[in-house]
Amino acid sequence: MVKLALDIGATKFAAAQVDLNGIAVQPRRIPVPESGVWDACWALLLEVAAGADVTAVGIGSAGPVDVRTGIAGPINIPEWADGFEIVAGVRKLFPDAAIRFAIDGACLALAEHRMGAARDVQNLLALTVSSGIGGGVIADGRVVVGRTGNAGHFGHILVPGHEEPCACGGFGCVEAVASGPSSVRWARRQGWTGSTGIELAAAARAGEEIPIAALHRAGAALGQAISSAAALLDIDLVVVGGGFAQSGDHLWQPLLDTVATRARLNFLRELRVVPSELTDQATLAGAALLAFDATP
Repeated sequence: MVKLALDIGATKFAAAQVDLNGIAVQPRRIPVPESGVWDACWALLLEVAAGADVTAVGIGSAGPVDVRTGIAGPINIPEWADGFEIVAGVRKLFPDAAIRFAIDGACLALAEHRMGAARDVQNLLALTVSSGIGGGVIADGRVVVGRTGNAGHFGHILVPGHEEPCACGGFGCVEAVASGPSSVRWARRQGWTGSTGIELAAAARAGEEIPIAALHRAGAALGQAISSAAALLDIDLVVVGGGFAQSGDHLWQPLLDTVATRARLNFLRELRVVPSELTDQATLAGAALLAFDATP
């Protein structure tokens, strides 16, 4: 008998068996295809299950989601953007399994709280900055879920001074300004010729002016959004993970400087912003904890 964890990201699926300590072991990752998305996810789960009797599955998905109906609607997966019944699909695969489903940001927050940079912190915001931007909130030691499961969906906080169109249909969302692809698009409009966030970070480290400006822009936007969220939530700590968050000082220093300048209320004086200890493994780690806590 095994428990499984599934991470539905904007560009990749990850799945793993969950060990007796609630840890995702030997995760398997595949890119999200342009079509046949559920077929690819189905095959991945069967591969990871390896014929075992599955008793629980924890699912973390990019949002929006509706945990009431078990629907995932990641705006960056076009085939599922209008909503896919992920819980029903997984239940067909494993009819006797307990299934727990949450937005990726809630999984991220749970993992950081239990085993990452926010251990023993009771009020925090956890962020992932990658191909998209997500987030989750812990308040008084508990994950905040919200009416539909989308509480903490940080990527769609508006950033003053920016009007970039966002995939959500709005304008000026921090995801449209500070995610990896958004930063690459901005840099290319300025004349840079690279194509990925990894290349952008490497070019910045090499001293190229446009990539440095792109990372400064992204870091400042993240700092603005974090300052607003911290004032709203009255938190102790912000944990920032995800692949693009590992772009180095050209991203982090403007982020920290902006928070220091903008988060000035008395109750925010002890606010800390720190990198994730789980990096891009955090959502899968949180999904593993969902499965670990589930009772068949």
